[in-house]
Amino acid sequence: MPTTLSPVPLAPELSLHLVTQPVGLFDLTGGEFRSDQPPPFWAFAWAGGQALARFLLDHPIEVAGRRVLDVATGSGVAAIAAAYAGAAAVACSDIDPAAVEAAHRNASANGLSLVGHLDDPEVLLAGDVFYSPVVAPKMVTLMRAARNRGAEVLVGDPGRGFFPERLFDLVAEYVVPVPAALEDTETLTTGVWRMRSSRN
Repeated sequence: MPTTLSPVPLAPELSLHLVTQPVGLFDLTGGEFRSDQPPPFWAFAWAGGQALARFLLDHPIEVAGRRVLDVATGSGVAAIAAAYAGAAAVACSDIDPAAVEAAHRNASANGLSLVGHLDDPEVLLAGDVFYSPVVAPKMVTLMRAARNRGAEVLVGDPGRGFFPERLFDLVAEYVVPVPAALEDTETLTTGVWRMRSSRN
């Protein structure tokens, strides 16, 4: 798949290998969804990940010296921003092995590195994960477990349909440039949200 090393629109300190021509997600899979082969989410800088990256670059204290896990990493933009901001160690996970590979490749392109595995992260990051009724409750379960262990949970979300806002507090908001072919708009107002303690 043709990608170009390009600055992240909202976080130009970082560059990612991204699809730069005006194509949508399923244009890259021949126009169809195949359950055995996830679409290449990692080839785009999604709004939630960009917002998380900007927030961490502007507020490095959130991750500096801490162990960070970026779930559903996609291109790895949030993970890479955490590493750039001085995290002690950053790992990423994704259901698509190609996304994890892309995240490590993108980290290397920025002179940074991600670790392969991380036990008991102190910060959990997730961008654009509340896009389906199947995925959303699984993400909530994962995040609540991390929060109950004492981890901070930060989510980037541009108003996807299944975001459980009642569980979070808004900490920052950005107008994020996005590919029009992907989102049917050129910008998305995107929040960075902190999960509340389960005791609240």
